[in-house]
Amino acid sequence: MQNDEKFLVLEQYRIYSEAKEAFTTRNFQTNRFYLITSLVLFLFLYIFFALTPSLMPLIVGSIVGMAVCVMWWLNLDSYQFLIKIKYSKVLEEIEKLLPANPYKKEYEAFCEAKKNKKAIVFSDFQKFLVIVLFCVFLVIFSNNVTLFVLNFFKAGV
Repeated sequence: MQNDEKFLVLEQYRIYSEAKEAFTTRNFQTNRFYLITSLVLFLFLYIFFALTPSLMPLIVGSIVGMAVCVMWWLNLDSYQFLIKIKYSKVLEEIEKLLPANPYKKEYEAFCEAKKNKKAIVFSDFQKFLVIVLFCVFLVIFSNNVTLFVLNFFKAGV
């Protein structure tokens, strides 16, 4: 390969690496948005519970909370999938043309650490957090729907 071609490959690699990092940063910003949205919604539900006897805001709010959690989960999966494609499919192919393969070596070390349970993957923690928040909203929803139904039948009898 000639020097011009090597320079072009290196430049493509650099640009694509920067794009991948920017994409990863957007992923963190998206997760921060969902986390803040979920926590604010939970705070509003707590305030409604403390201040009003009405069950409807709690039921509607918990449905919205569960929907936010589902969207968050889907976003996590989408970002993980796209980042893996950007890494394993594109950057690895470009690295084959370079003398060193830093992303490949980093990924291999990461996979080894994960296999040996020496690393906790942040995305696994994020998914765990989404599941916990979904369950909290589900409990709020179930409790208030049960109370609503019981009050409905009590009032009707």
